[in-house]
Amino acid sequence: MPAIFGKGKYGDFQKENSEKSEHSFSWRISALVFFIFFISLAIFFKLYFLQVISYSSFRALAENQHNIFKKLVPERGEIYLQDKSGLYPVAVNKETKMAYAVPKEVNEGDIEKTAEAVSQIFSLDKVEIIDKLSKREDMYEVLKHRLSDDEINKINEANLSGIHLTSESYRYYPSTELAAQLVGFVGWSGDSFGGRYGIEAFSEEELKGQEGNIFHSRDSGGRQIMIKEKEVQEARDGTDLILTIDHIVQYETEKILKSAVEKFQADNGSIIVMETKTGKILSMANYPTFDPNNYAATEDIGAYRNLAVSSAYECGSVFKALTMAAGLDSNRVAPETTYVDSGAVKEAGYTIRNSDLKSNGLQTMTQVLENSLNTGVIFVEKNLGNKNFADYVRRFGFGELTGIDLPGEAAGNIRNLGNFKSDIQFFTASFGQGITVTPLQLISAYNALANGGILMKPQIVEKKIFSDGSEERIIPEEVRRVISEKASLQISQMLRSVVVNGHGKQAGVPGYAVVGKTGTAQVASSKAKGYEDGMNVGSFVGYAPMNDSRFTVLVKITNPKDVQWAESSAAPTFGELMKFLLEYYGIEPTEEYTQADLNKFNQTHTLSQSFLRKDEEKEKNDKKSEDKKIN
Repeated sequence: MPAIFGKGKYGDFQKENSEKSEHSFSWRISALVFFIFFISLAIFFKLYFLQVISYSSFRALAENQHNIFKKLVPERGEIYLQDKSGLYPVAVNKETKMAYAVPKEVNEGDIEKTAEAVSQIFSLDKVEIIDKLSKREDMYEVLKHRLSDDEINKINEANLSGIHLTSESYRYYPSTELAAQLVGFVGWSGDSFGGRYGIEAFSEEELKGQEGNIFHSRDSGGRQIMIKEKEVQEARDGTDLILTIDHIVQYETEKILKSAVEKFQADNGSIIVMETKTGKILSMANYPTFDPNNYAATEDIGAYRNLAVSSAYECGSVFKALTMAAGLDSNRVAPETTYVDSGAVKEAGYTIRNSDLKSNGLQTMTQVLENSLNTGVIFVEKNLGNKNFADYVRRFGFGELTGIDLPGEAAGNIRNLGNFKSDIQFFTASFGQGITVTPLQLISAYNALANGGILMKPQIVEKKIFSDGSEERIIPEEVRRVISEKASLQISQMLRSVVVNGHGKQAGVPGYAVVGKTGTAQVASSKAKGYEDGMNVGSFVGYAPMNDSRFTVLVKITNPKDVQWAESSAAPTFGELMKFLLEYYGIEPTEEYTQADLNKFNQTHTLSQSFLRKDEEKEKNDKKSEDKKIN
């Protein structure tokens, strides 16, 4: 039966079925092998096409993306001082690296892993990085600016897809502390990055330039339409600023000021040098100061402030020259006008005395300035009248901003002059107490005395150079005429007598007709009415040469120790700086002098020499320290 059955109808059918199954299986194997071979071949050719044939085009595409990024970021404008040789950089851009991401280049499955690596290398928040990498349609997302060498090496070693480095600039101040408060610095304030203090802050919009943009079409789902060409609006670089500051004069000013503050153990000090005929600032210095390259290390952030423009104070007797000029201009007094000094003036229950507590009898107006008599300028103010006096104070520029291109300027406070019936307020204001002024306002007012009676706007920017190469030169600006040319000549001659015969002798320079006035003022208490015990501010303001003034200079020394009067602190500081200015600019002597006069001056004016000695000692100590390290 089995044999008969095997040869029958059903046996043939089973055999045929088996053959068909074997044939089908063989065909499927062949098809699978062919499919794998085809796919492998396709992948091979695709890789060959991408990595070999299309290498140049894809590299160009990547570089184009990098170049687009670079086109979007403007270069910050630089800041320069000047001198006889040309320009001197004080705020420039140096190259460093920044990191950015191209989100669509990061595989979606690798976003968290990439964010983890980036957060560890750059010490950034991982969640914020994930958020940036998830913006798939963005061309780029900034990760971190100004990378350290260690961060650059680590990110290069990590070789993360979609994470790139590109060159960027950071702000560098090659002269460190030179003109620090004037220039300011670039840094962070919360989430905002930009200029802080000084020119960097005031001219932020001009310096930072304008960022570029990428414009491209999107579909209804917000996705970029790839067949549409992108439009790139390139960045506009910032404007370069050339300041009126002469870097040699600035250096010498800071050197002398630092020595003066240290010598007199003062709290701080300020000096301004102004070109008389134009109002251009040739130097502006404050001490203590700071290094803008390492501003975060500054212990007292008050050092960032430019006290020369932002700190209003009761200036004291330097104001007497302005009261006298007003009296001369209104023809209420003349240089030879006399009055009898009784040593005191009583008003509204107050007694105002001269600083020397003396009564000097019959005195001319010139002697009032020579001896710095409070009663004498009260005599002038009475002749002017309260309203007329207040008008002159405002015409000189007090109580309003000068408009200088620097941030934080104070307007001072002359509200005491609002009530014309309160004589006592006007009497004290006539000698610089009870009202506050800034050093910048004060030097501008004196500059009007030196400039034939014309008040000039203080100028700090000489020229602007725009990104397209065009330039704009800033023209000196007259504000108004304050006093007549005749009154200007008269007050100059009287102030010359102060330097020759009065309290300003140490401000004199052999061979030149220097004019000016001292001022020693009490410091108003911040806690109660009245003044701080034992504290004062010494000032000297003047100009030279008398008949054709080139420079107006203000020196302010706050709370000098062991020195009571400005004639012993601010006046010699002024004299030493004025001598340097006259010699540096080659101004011909206006008077005869002897070598003995010059020797005497050099013996009593030693601030610059003291600075050099300390500089040499510092170099020696630094060298000794270095030698110890080597050994």
